[in-house]
Amino acid sequence: MNKIDDDIDKSSAPLIDHLIELRRRLIWALVAFFIAFLGCFHYGKQLFNLLVIPYQWAVGWAGFDPAKAQLIYTAPQEFFFTQVKVAMFGGLVLAFPVIASQIYKFVAPGLYRNERMAFLPFLIASPILFLLGGALVYFFFTPMVMWFFLAMQQQGVAGEVQISLLPKVSEYLSLIMTLIFAFGLVFQLPVVTTLLARVGLVGYEGLKSKRKYAIVIAFIVAAVITPPDPVSQIGLALPTIILYEISIWMARLVEKKRAAADAEAQSESSEISSS
Repeated sequence: MNKIDDDIDKSSAPLIDHLIELRRRLIWALVAFFIAFLGCFHYGKQLFNLLVIPYQWAVGWAGFDPAKAQLIYTAPQEFFFTQVKVAMFGGLVLAFPVIASQIYKFVAPGLYRNERMAFLPFLIASPILFLLGGALVYFFFTPMVMWFFLAMQQQGVAGEVQISLLPKVSEYLSLIMTLIFAFGLVFQLPVVTTLLARVGLVGYEGLKSKRKYAIVIAFIVAAVITPPDPVSQIGLALPTIILYEISIWMARLVEKKRAAADAEAQSESSEISSS
């Protein structure tokens, strides 16, 4: 009975150590997010005004005065909770390097040195690609989408009823955040595909043969997660297809490197055996 208890103690000790380490990493990540959240909430209005700039560009493209662009809120608490959402979004973005580093520090002890060296570039590339997707939304697709909706307004001339677009602050924030997250996640496709290719779960030929299905899925996903207008749907589907082609190329590079490494290892083993 004592031997069984000793075996249980030996097997449970590493698990307890891992849980303690996980708790420590989670605490650091939550503290970083909370500090970033407080800072972003303090500047919540300024951050929201920064997110409104693409809408002002769209107003100018539609032929109106950008200085007269306005948003509304119809519930007393709506703008407050909108600022809370902005602060959470900004806090997550600012705290992401700390969160990612804590994840890496938790996982790294269980990896070999070459696996850690292989994983580190993807840890750096992932936020950069997410920011590139967010920048594409901010500088191009949000103004294009809002210009599309603004062009539907009626000016009340020639017997027409005047119909004006007055977006709510919560709905505008939901739109731009949805687009940023959608494009940011789509831009992770090369990173995810390369990692899967490294571990052998996907390959160049498999990705190439499924290209036609990927194109159809890209348009279906874009239609589901974007607003119901052709501009944003095509705008998300086309980068997805381009990134899929880049992923095929990255998988091909991974396979070439693996083949070269295997050939080198075989030559070394044959030399050792011959000597």
